[in-house]
Amino acid sequence: MLLAFDVGNTNITIGLFDGRELIGNFRMTTKLPRTSDEYGTFFVNILSSKGVEVNEVEAAIIASVVPNVNHSLTNAIMKYINIKPIMVGPGIKTGIRIMTDNPRELGADRIVDAVGAYELYGGPVLVIDYGTATTYDLITEDGSFMYGVTAPGVRLSANALWVEAAKLPEIEIVKPDTILAKSTVPSMQAGLFYGHIGETEYIIKEMKKAAGLDEMKVVATGGLGKIISEGTDSIETYDPNLTLKGLQLIYEKQQ
Repeated sequence: MLLAFDVGNTNITIGLFDGRELIGNFRMTTKLPRTSDEYGTFFVNILSSKGVEVNEVEAAIIASVVPNVNHSLTNAIMKYINIKPIMVGPGIKTGIRIMTDNPRELGADRIVDAVGAYELYGGPVLVIDYGTATTYDLITEDGSFMYGVTAPGVRLSANALWVEAAKLPEIEIVKPDTILAKSTVPSMQAGLFYGHIGETEYIIKEMKKAAGLDEMKVVATGGLGKIISEGTDSIETYDPNLTLKGLQLIYEKQQ
C-alpha cells in the first residue's frame, strides 16, 4: 500500500492507496505546528481506522509547498511507518516536460496536478486547482507543461473581505439563491461565487484562444472547485482527488 501526502498551505491531505485504488483519504490542518510524534500518532490511527497495519504500507510520497512542515513530516513517516518517503521535486520522474522559463520555481502541487490530469484525461488539458491560490495550468498533447496563471483563491478573497472591511462578517462560501442580493451576507456570497465563475470562464476562454487550443479539455480540482464547476459549463470534469491520484501515478513512475 501507498501513503500519498499533499501538503498545501491550508491542509495536509493524505491518501491511502491499494494499487491504484484510493481506499481512504484524510485531512489535517497545515497551520497548526506539530512534532514528528504528533504526526506519526495521527498516521497510525488513520491506518488503524481502515483496518490497515503499519507494516502493510510499502511506500510514501510527498508533494509539499510548505517547507517548514517537511522535516517533521518526513521524520514521522520514517519513525512510525518505517519507510523513507519520496519527495516530489527536481529530478523526479513525472512523464511531464516542464517548459516554463524557470521550472524550479514551479510548485510540487502543480506538477502533480499536471501529471494526474494528463495521465487520466489526456492532452491538451487545462487543469484548475481551487486551493489557497487558484491555478490554471496548460499541458499540451505531448505532455509539456507550457503555461500557467495564478489568481487569488476563493477563500483567500473571502478572508480579504471580512478581515479588511470592518463591517463585513465572516460567511459561508456557497452559491446564493440569486445574484440579486438584498442583504450583506447574500451580496458577499454572490460576489464571491459569481465573481470566481466570471474569472474562471474568462481565463479559460483567453488561454484557449492564446494557445490556439479550442478543443482543450478542462479539469478542476481543489476543495472549492466543486461549487465553481457546478456553476459553469466551461469546466468539463471535477475530480476532487486529482492531486492524490497524480501522486500515485508519479510513485509508479519511480519503480
